[in-house]
Amino acid sequence: MDRIFKVDIKIVFMIFVILDIFCVGLGMGVPFFCILFGFPIGWYSVKRIIINSNQGKVNLILKKTLHYALVTSIFTFLVMTILWGRTVLMFFDPNTDFVNFGIPFILYEPKLSFIGWLFLMIFISPFLQLLTTIFASYLTLLKWLKDNKTLE
Repeated sequence: MDRIFKVDIKIVFMIFVILDIFCVGLGMGVPFFCILFGFPIGWYSVKRIIINSNQGKVNLILKKTLHYALVTSIFTFLVMTILWGRTVLMFFDPNTDFVNFGIPFILYEPKLSFIGWLFLMIFISPFLQLLTTIFASYLTLLKWLKDNKTLE
């Protein structure tokens, strides 16, 4: 089982890239599955850090966990920017029909709903992935500390 945690970090990142793009496609551009993908990312990152570091210092583990979570959410942010960023040009077209674009009306005005939808897709979703990754990694770290009797 420890073999999957000793894989080269570049290969792990490439696997993450493929799976993250698959999750975006699975959600048809809505990164709901990317947010859920943050849970196994958090688990894997802490287990990888614990197994590969000989010291087991919590401070080092927390710093690396935050670093891995930031890298994954920044990648999701870039994918969302590429995917949804091109629709920003619709604001400059006076003939744009926001009603028939196919987004849900979260707000009552179609143009405001479109702005809210883009903000949700591009900014909020990667942030939620960051939060789920950190949450899962901290739960994994808590369990490891409890098993090693370092948590009192």
